[in-house]
Amino acid sequence: MTDLPTPLVTMRRPRLLVRAARFGLGDYRRERDLARLLQGSRPASSAAVLDRLLDQEERMEETRRAGDAGYAIGRHIELLIALIAEARLICAGRTHQGAA
Repeated sequence: MTDLPTPLVTMRRPRLLVRAARFGLGDYRRERDLARLLQGSRPASSAAVLDRLLDQEERMEETRRAGDAGYAIGRHIELLIALIAEARLICAGRTHQGAA
């Protein structure tokens, strides 16, 4: 079992959003996409990156649920793609550390 943040483990999103994010994982490029999503700043650790992405995604989800006209589905999917990819990187790193 991994030690992912509880909000990520318990996250419930519409199936279509999650499917779109999974579909987009193949195009995820960490350097390019994190620079855009985090407005150029890069936290020092992977856990900090995940925390920042979680905060942004939670705000986006609140906007979606409120029916706010400012909701951007493309941005929401980009955040979900980054969250999934970064979580996978953290899990993979832990797996490799345990094998060493």
